[in-house]
Order: sequence, then structure tokens, then C-alpha cells
Amino acid sequence: MFDDKVVLITGGTGTFGESFTQRLLQKYNPKKIIIFSRDEIKQWHMENRLTDPRLRFIVGDVRDKGRLTRAFDSVDFVVHAAAMKIVPKAEHDPFECVKTNIFGAMNVIDAAIDAKVSKVVSLSTDKASSPINVYGATKLVSDKVFRAANAYSGSKETIFSIVRYGNVMGSRGSVIPLFYKLKSEGKLPITDTRMTRFMISIDQGMDLVEKAFETSKGGEIFVKKVPSMKITEIAKAICPTADFTIIGIRSGEKIHEQLISSDEANNTFDCGDFYKIYPPTSKYFSLPDEVPVNPDFFYSSDSNKDWMSVEDLKRWINDNLSILKS
Repeated sequence: MFDDKVVLITGGTGTFGESFTQRLLQKYNPKKIIIFSRDEIKQWHMENRLTDPRLRFIVGDVRDKGRLTRAFDSVDFVVHAAAMKIVPKAEHDPFECVKTNIFGAMNVIDAAIDAKVSKVVSLSTDKASSPINVYGATKLVSDKVFRAANAYSGSKETIFSIVRYGNVMGSRGSVIPLFYKLKSEGKLPITDTRMTRFMISIDQGMDLVEKAFETSKGGEIFVKKVPSMKITEIAKAICPTADFTIIGIRSGEKIHEQLISSDEANNTFDCGDFYKIYPPTSKYFSLPDEVPVNPDFFYSSDSNKDWMSVEDLKRWINDNLSILKS
């Protein structure tokens, strides 16, 4: 699919961006991979780690439509991973979150259509389902903007779809690296002992993005089936003897996360190891291998049927120590 193609990744120096870049280089033979991000230091470090002549690095911000237009020239596929995503920061600086997550999404869409990009996959979040914080609300708007872009593209035929998943294990700013760094102190900060989260590996996230590129017709939201885990169990897996310090829920946080709301059930289909949420006006319902979910279905981290055990997470930690120590 990506052989001899030009792929651009916004936010390309992030956890997903760098991992997906490595997968593209190892699994395919892309003509070029463009890393588009605003942090030149991260670009410099990534360029030194991945010394491949097919890589191009462009410093730019998705808020800058002109810069995107230049970067998207001759691009075949785009992964839109750039976002302002730290929940408390978004609560404190909502104007900045809107500029990046909504206006930036609109700029990506315009640039992709003008450049006749073949497909764009936007990365979303569980926080966009029934959002209660600024980050989730802006990503919900972003998702709707990307869905609407399929009609907006007109005769140019650029296809836009969305991948929605929860906590990526080991990603920068997430709880596992935080707990790992604090475990030597013997005390770990717990927001609320009831809290649960979806757990997805970076490989599972990348698999879902590939699936979206392979099969999307326009406007679908792809949701990976993943296990849940209690925050206290995550802590026990990292430091079984640690004491908990209850610090309270941060601004904008939920006790439990949601990937699919009950309001989306009418357009949701079970596709084996993932769900697909079609837009309400979709023409692509009832494909042979897709089964509609029950009308009262919803997908929440506390009522999930699949749970990750402490031992499962310990094994993942042992296999990914290099990520946690970086």
C-alpha cells in the first residue's frame, strides 16, 4: 500500500509518529516519509536516531495553513497525529487547544484536498466520546470536521477517516512512564482508586491506522477492541509494595473512559477485533463481515468485558523497558 508512496505525518516526532515511521521503513518501501512538527529539537534527535535517506523533516505548525500547503505537495497519504493533548494544560489554555485541534484540523483538510492527497487518517481519542474536557471537546469537533471533509472534497476524491483509541501504554505523558520513574520513592500518586482506563499498545494503534488506510471509504471511525485496567492495578504492576497517595481527580478528568457512546450505537458495527462507527449518512452499511451492535451498546472502560491483569502488564513492562527508561 505504501510502496513507492509519499507519506506525511503531522506531529511526526511524537510517540505514534516515530513508531509509525519505523514501521513504514521496515514493512514497506515508501518513496519518502515527511515528518511535520513544530519542535526542531525533537526533529533533530529523531533524525539522528533514524538515518534513512527517505526521511524528510519539515518544521511547521498545523495552525499555519501556508506551511501545510507547501509540505503537502506530491503527498499520497497523511496521518494527522498533531494535537494539544495534555488534559490539564488544555483546561488552562483552551484558546490554544482550539487553535491546534480544531483550526489545525481544518488546515490539514484544506491542504490535503488542494494537494489531491489520496487518504488522510486522523488520530482521535476516547476523550472525544461524550467529552467533559476541552481536549475531548476539541477532538470531537475535529472528528466531525474530518467526517464532513469527505463531502467538502467534492470531485478531488480525498478520503478522510478517523482512528479512535485510549491510553497508549508507554507513550509520553501517560501514567505508566510516570509510575515507573517514581517507583523508587515507594509512593505513587493515585487520582481516584475507582479510576479505569483502556490499555492499547502502540503496535495495536498502528495496526488500526493501517486498517483505516486499507479499507476506509470516507467518514468512518475505527475503534480497536482493547482491555481495561484499574489505575490501582497499573500501580501494583509497576511497584507492588508502593503506598498510594490520593491526589484527587485533575481538572477535566473522567473516572472511566468511553470509546463509543450509546448515541453512536445505531451506526456502530462489530468487525471482529475492532468496531467501526459509520457517519449517519453513510452509504456503506452492512458489509458482509460486519455485524451491527445492539441498540443499547456502549463501550466504556468500567463495563468492558476484557481486562488486562497485573501479570499481563508486568510482561509488557519487561518487554518495553527501553521505552520506559528513555
